[in-house]
Amino acid sequence: MHRHDHVQLVLPVIGQLEIEVGGRGGRLDAARAAFVAPGADHVQSGDGANRLLVVDCAMADVGEAAVERMSRQVFLPISPVARRLIEFVDLSGRRQPMSAATAWRCTPLLLEALLDTPQAPSRLEMLKRRIEADPGRDWSVAAMAQAAGVSASRLHALFLAELGQTPGQVLTELRLRAVQDGLATSTASIAELAFQAGYSDQGALTRAMRRATGLTPAAYRKRFRR
Repeated sequence: MHRHDHVQLVLPVIGQLEIEVGGRGGRLDAARAAFVAPGADHVQSGDGANRLLVVDCAMADVGEAAVERMSRQVFLPISPVARRLIEFVDLSGRRQPMSAATAWRCTPLLLEALLDTPQAPSRLEMLKRRIEADPGRDWSVAAMAQAAGVSASRLHALFLAELGQTPGQVLTELRLRAVQDGLATSTASIAELAFQAGYSDQGALTRAMRRATGLTPAAYRKRFRR
């Protein structure tokens, strides 16, 4: 357990994390971040493979009103806007060390996105965010139902009613989207992207890509690489 004199945001990029801040415990994932106020005792423990974005800010840069508000909440919902900002900052920092100027511009945007209180996402939206953050996880129907807090039969009914698709169809769509993003924006090998997205091997990914797009992963990368 430790503490510090600055403000800290703990923002999951991939995976999940158990954290306790000022005696309040909770789990962080793609839909939930944590705010650590100056002087607050906190301890955390990783759960499986995960990657976090930790943002340290001076009290003056955040503002007393925002610090007081987030201190009361501790656990902050991650809106779609905030999620895109987190992914942008994480990707930028992995490509090359982020400059102080870029960090200075991104931090206020992150704070504003986290302080914004959009309509609470549905169970399915929360589940989709978790899958997007960790597509390689063993997302069986039972695992998805447990993450959504419903039974397997109820999950199936919710997917059909809200999305017009089965859980398996949505999972395939999200995994393919993760692979397509990787093919278009990264230099990772096709085998590596297949593994990260939860495919058993490159052949399984190739068959899924052909069914969905009519292209092999290599052909997709050649056509859409940015």
